[in-house]
Amino acid sequence: MPAAAVTDDAWLSAQLAATGTLYRTGDQEVRGVLWWYSVSSVLLGACVDPLVRTGVAVDPGPAHCTLYVHPDGRVLDARSTRVAGDGVTVLGPLLADALGVAIDAVARLSGARARALWAIATDSLANRMLWAGASEALTSELARAVGPALPAPRWVEVGGRTVVRRASCCLIYLTPGNAKCASCPRQRPEERRRRLQGG
Repeated sequence: MPAAAVTDDAWLSAQLAATGTLYRTGDQEVRGVLWWYSVSSVLLGACVDPLVRTGVAVDPGPAHCTLYVHPDGRVLDARSTRVAGDGVTVLGPLLADALGVAIDAVARLSGARARALWAIATDSLANRMLWAGASEALTSELARAVGPALPAPRWVEVGGRTVVRRASCCLIYLTPGNAKCASCPRQRPEERRRRLQGG
């Protein structure tokens, strides 16, 4: 699907409904948060992987990006057809626009708070940059280039490895049969550390 479909109320409503079916929840806010948690990671991965690997920025804008959607509603991949230029100063404003369009649509249809959705985008950005081998400094630089709507990414050392200190919660623990993620910020810091260390 063209990424512009995110601004189509009928299409996005169907994706949120599919997410509700997948996670067995009728809570529209939880549906919106869970859908965005997954999609933001995929979309940002498509942008930061080439940036870290080659220094080249691709355009994540809805007019240039394609989403690969599973029948159950999960977005499995995203690809951009447009090379935008070199470096974070090029990618930052493009991400600001693309994320803003998607977040506005998800917030409007699901009732999720835009601020919470921006926090999810921060965590997705930090994780995808970390997985791609980027430095914390480069990740912070890109986050600043996106602008003030995106909270600053954070990290913590756990058991000798760097992990994202999340600013967001995916709300999966509010769905039947699921618990809080090991890195969930809605638990005591010592419990989160113990779980991240595999204890």
